[in-house]
Amino acid sequence: MSDYILEIENLTKDFPGVRALENVSLKIKKGEIHSICGENGAGKSTLMSCISGVYPVGSFEGKVIYKGNEIKYHSVKDSEKEGLAIIHQELALSPYLSIYENIFLGHMDTKLGIINWDKYLNESRKYLKTVGLNEHPETIVSKLGVGKQQLVEIARALSKKTELLILDEPTSSLNDDESEKLLNLMLELKKQGITLVMISHKLNEVLKVADTVTILRDGKSISVYDVKADNLTEQMIIKDMVGRILTHRFPERNSSPEETVMEVKNWTVYHPEYHNIKIVDNVSFFLRKSEILAFCGPMGAGRTELMMSLFGHSYGFRSEGELKIKGKNYILKSPRMAIDSGLGYISEDRKNLGLILIQDIKTNITHSSLNKISKFGIIDNQKEIRETERFRKDLNIRTPSINQYVRNLSGGNQQKVAVSKTLMANPDIFIVDEPTRGIDVGAKTEIYGIMNNIIAAGKSVIMVSSELPEALGMADRIYVMNEGKIKGVLNREEASQEKIMHMALVG
Repeated sequence: MSDYILEIENLTKDFPGVRALENVSLKIKKGEIHSICGENGAGKSTLMSCISGVYPVGSFEGKVIYKGNEIKYHSVKDSEKEGLAIIHQELALSPYLSIYENIFLGHMDTKLGIINWDKYLNESRKYLKTVGLNEHPETIVSKLGVGKQQLVEIARALSKKTELLILDEPTSSLNDDESEKLLNLMLELKKQGITLVMISHKLNEVLKVADTVTILRDGKSISVYDVKADNLTEQMIIKDMVGRILTHRFPERNSSPEETVMEVKNWTVYHPEYHNIKIVDNVSFFLRKSEILAFCGPMGAGRTELMMSLFGHSYGFRSEGELKIKGKNYILKSPRMAIDSGLGYISEDRKNLGLILIQDIKTNITHSSLNKISKFGIIDNQKEIRETERFRKDLNIRTPSINQYVRNLSGGNQQKVAVSKTLMANPDIFIVDEPTRGIDVGAKTEIYGIMNNIIAAGKSVIMVSSELPEALGMADRIYVMNEGKIKGVLNREEASQEKIMHMALVG
């Protein structure tokens, strides 16, 4: 019997106008953790979708051999029956059902059309114990944080007697503690004989848990490494991912912040549903011209809520405090008022809050700035095309056409569209929430370069980031938040990961 649980031979997958995969081949050993690395758009998720039946047999060319047999899957249900499960980056749980209902949803047995709920309630405890989730099985899933929802997804996969588990960017929305727990769980599942495939941009996590790493670039398999035997390093992975050596992940710039352009004093934000609860508590800070100002802190610290409340009351039941922009007091009651006053906001949730996925690139980039491409209420189509093509070129948005639907772009290119939309509005102050979440190291470097160009143009950036190396590499000053309060501020020269964590947790 073969040592390999999965073998892929010359797999090719085309979309209209785009070849996503070209003659990709790889082998995955039984009982190993195999990581797939590559830039956004390299074909990683497409490859896993072909394997798991998301894209049915006949929609791609090549062979996929699972447990010694060539697969003929027409849907995900077919692959799940044979012990192959995939957990996507966007979790597929029903928020209004309980934990145990989500675990067994879609594969409950019935007797005369009746479900034995007590049986599944009791069974769910076994899987929750396996994944280390100490929650009552009847808890509604929407009440859980993202990290715990991720564990429910894994418990759901295990309940289907999974032998090969594919995890697509499993830690992209998790904080450091949650990520550590999930990585340890993966190692534990490996001990139990389960084979895991991990798609991740977090190379430190890849090197921590993976036995083998396959690297894709432009839809082709470039290299395969045995992590220990080849003494694999992050730099080796990056070189194969981007086709060149990245000597500076954080582009250098001369930092020379000038006068204060924004002041926030005693800012308090109340929960949108529980109106007496303070989510942001008496926060004060200032921003200077030509400065990148970072906000760091653990998940739930109130950073995103603070920024959304400043951007035209986009979060919270009500806000109190003083907001000054260029010395003038503002009360911004809507995002449109915020845009008109010189603020721009790029959301951490680009798919739900930043972009309209079912519309094309052109429409997404221009819809916040229609006054710039219209006259007497009529859009100048040629000007719209010229402006969009300019951003496509300047930001290196990889797409066959500006008429391509945004949902068909990779995460990094979606982020560039979101940035282009804000750039077109031409704000003086950019609020950028998790600017590089879920994008690869090459695209990250491009986003950092765009931020430096914004600063060079005499504008300012407020950056919310959960990645401490990113904040340390890019920011002139760092405010540290926790529990809705600012715990302290550090200049670039004195900041370190240890100081930030100590300040967040101790103050």
